[in-house]
Formats: sequence, structure tokens, C-alpha cells
Amino acid sequence: MMTRREALALLGATAMSGMLSACVPRPGPAVSGTRATGPLHYASLTDVARMLESRQISPVELTEMMLERIATVDGRLKSYATVTDERALVAARQAEREIAAGAYRGPLHGMPIAVKDLIYTQGTRTMGGLSVLRDFIPTYDATVVARLEQAGAVLLGKLNLTEGAMAGYHPDFDIPVNPWDANYWTGASSSGSAVATAAGLCFASLGSDTGGSIRFPSMATGIVGLKPTYGRVSRHGVLVLAESLDHVGPMTRRTADAAIMLAAMAGHDPKDPTSLRDPVPDMLADLHSGIRGMRIGIDREFAADGTDAGLVEAIEQALETLTQLGAVVVELQMPAETAQAGEPWFVICAAEAYQAHATHFPSRAAEYGPWFRGFLEFGASVTPAQYAEADGFRTRFNERFNAMLSQADVVVLPAGGHTFRVDAVNQYGDAAALQPLFDQAQMQFTIPADFAGTPALTVPCGYSPAGLPYALQFMGPRLSEALLCRIGHAYEETTAWHERHPRV
Repeated sequence: MMTRREALALLGATAMSGMLSACVPRPGPAVSGTRATGPLHYASLTDVARMLESRQISPVELTEMMLERIATVDGRLKSYATVTDERALVAARQAEREIAAGAYRGPLHGMPIAVKDLIYTQGTRTMGGLSVLRDFIPTYDATVVARLEQAGAVLLGKLNLTEGAMAGYHPDFDIPVNPWDANYWTGASSSGSAVATAAGLCFASLGSDTGGSIRFPSMATGIVGLKPTYGRVSRHGVLVLAESLDHVGPMTRRTADAAIMLAAMAGHDPKDPTSLRDPVPDMLADLHSGIRGMRIGIDREFAADGTDAGLVEAIEQALETLTQLGAVVVELQMPAETAQAGEPWFVICAAEAYQAHATHFPSRAAEYGPWFRGFLEFGASVTPAQYAEADGFRTRFNERFNAMLSQADVVVLPAGGHTFRVDAVNQYGDAAALQPLFDQAQMQFTIPADFAGTPALTVPCGYSPAGLPYALQFMGPRLSEALLCRIGHAYEETTAWHERHPRV
């Protein structure tokens, strides 16, 4: 068993600083089951699970190591809103006893993870980036937290996010720092989840996605993000942004890790009226089955419109890699209305957010930050007729979008464009201050899967000349998460983008 001293030595190893000097596709698939070289904090959940199961390292040693790294590093990255040291160590000790007794629960047993701070945790504050909830302490765990802990996961803490899970930050809250370059956007709204995962401050995290909030941060920090089918994962005990659009999903450094997380979280929950009754498949059963004959659809003109040229080229290279694995590229067309989806999405989201915040808004409007306050004010102004018109657009769009998805097994798009320079002052500002962000964030790539409630998997696919991540997303029809993970895993096994990490 690895001692704590040895673990900490590995954690701080300077010989393996985390960023490879070059990151190009390998000549062939990696040997399944091998552990990538590098510091332990950047190892995959899957690899660490093997170490825990074989007792090479104990859950207590691993948890202490991660808590020490958070204390050392996160003061400048600001990914954590609350660190749950005591809860984590209690869970780690229990996991250690169980594993030692031969009662191993599976790959999450003893695994240090973290969750977005809009997910309820009993006895630990859940703020959602909102000043009005600064002192809110839930009396129960969200279903996703309960299920992950039932699988043996160790909760390290709660992760920062934009105010109310929308675009800007409340001036009283920290903005998570992109570990690749502090001057660049970390995505919204699951920014803390992305930073903690990318910087090796947890082995997996949870985010939520209403208009791209798992995919934008995953893109910006070079990690894997899985937005599941609407209703696949319970939202009981999760603060609402927009009831008809919200999804909860895993954020990890490898696709297999996301599959493991989803398998533990997913399934019907009678406490969530939107929860699906469809059975959850074995997410790992076909992970290594390859993609020969799989049809990969792309609308090249749509994907390239307004997109960074380097990202467009990276996606083309990814398609070439996938065809070498036996997949077939299919040309298709996104619905013509996709470019117009932003306005109806904004109407629906704002109107539903206003309803969700009725307890505190407008009675405590002064406690909201300038951007989110303005957003809720707009939501209050949406008439029933305007909402019905926007919802009608969504219904018509979904019919065409689902028809398009049926033309291929998966569809490839940018995962929300690429990251860009931002100013903290702007992110704390009002609508005018945040407009440059909306001008650069390419929501035409993220809104479709939220409107339709269909799954999407984000994976890194390269790096810009400045060393910032590029990412693509695989989109599939309803309940196709296992298939998306299969293609994401196949792509990772043939490339090395996931082995490149920020210098933290």
C-alpha cells in the first residue's frame, strides 16, 4: 500500500509536471488498463479506482492528499466554495474499513469527488452563487449526492459557479480561474467544477447544463463533460434555473470516468416528477467495442460559421482519426432555425428562472448581482403569450433536430466554440458589461441539445497555438449516453489530448 508520504511525493513530483511537451495522436490505440504517466492527482478515476481496490493506496491517504492539494493550490484558482474536510475524512475512513474487509462497492468506492454548489448537501451550505442563499443549509442530500455516496464516493466539497447558474457572477463571490491561462474564460456556469477537475483538485465533479453549462466549461478547460438526456439524472435537491431545461451531469478527465459517474447517478427517482423510468444500461459494457461502421454526421458549413479556424481544423483531424477507426462520416444539415434559437431559449429560461426565484425575487432584489437581477426582471416581463410563442418554436425545432439526429449514430459539432479573453470586471457587471461574452460564446452549438433534452459528450480534440484547449461534442438521440461514451473512449484511446494538463 502506498504510504501518505509516498503519495504526497508523487503528487508534487516535478519530473512529471502535468503538461506534455507535445501532444499528438499516438500511432495506435493505447493498451487498455494501463495508467497514464504523470502526477497522481491527474490520474483518471478509472486508474485510481484500481489502486484503491488493490490497496496500493488507501481512501484516507488519497483524501488527505487531495485536501492538502486544495489547500495549497485553490487559493488562486478559486474553484471551491466550501471544502468539506470533515465529511470527506469520515467517508474515507469508512471506505477504508470496507475495502480492507473485502466489501468493495465499485470504482467510486473511496474516490474523492466534488459537486457544483447548487446541489443540496445535508448540513453543508448550498449557495448557488447567490447572496440571498449565502446561509442556506439543506436538511437533506440531493439524490445525485446520495447515490454517489452510496457508491462509496468521498465528497471533498462544493464548487463555485456563476450567480444562479446563469452568465455573470455576484460581486460577493469568487470567479474560478482558468488553470490554462488566468486571462481566459472558464466557461459558465459550472466553472468551478471544470477548474477543479482540470487542475487535479478532484477526480470527478458534477455540473449542470441549461444552455451549455457543462459543455462550455469543459471546452474551456480541456476536460470531458457529459450532459445526459433530460430526466436521465434526478434533479431532486438541485437549485432550479429553468425547470424545463436543466440537466445534471458528470465532468471528468476521461470518458470512461464520466460513464462510471453517470451509471451511479442515473435512474428513476420518484422524488423528481421529470425523472425517466427508462432503465439505465451498463455504461461500460460496450465501451471497448470500437466504432467500426458507426455513422458520424456533421454539418461542416454550420460548424465552421464564426468558429476559430484552428478548432475547425482540429475537428477535421478528429473526423479523420475516427474514419481510420472504421467510422463513416455522413454529411447532414442542422435545422435552418438553429441560428434563431437563442432568443426563444432566453425567453423560456428567464421566465422559468423568475418563477424559480419567487421566494426571494423581487422582495430581495437588491441582494442580487447586477446581471442576474436584470435577467430576472426580464423574466418577470415575459407574458404568457410570449412564453407560448417561444415554447412553440422549441417544439418545432425539436422535431427537425431529432429528425436530423436520426440520420447518423452521432453528430459532431464544436462544444461551444473556443475560450477567449475576459475581464473579471465584466463578469461582475450588468447586461452591457457581459454582452462581449455573449457575442463570443457560440450558444448555437449548445442550445439544441438542451431544447431537445438529448445527450451530448464534450471531449478535448487539440490545443490552440497559445496552448488553450479545443473541444468537440458528440451529440446523439435520446438515451444514447452509452453510445456517446463508446465513441468518446475510442477517440481517446487513439489520441493523447487527454494526457495534457495545465501547469498547476
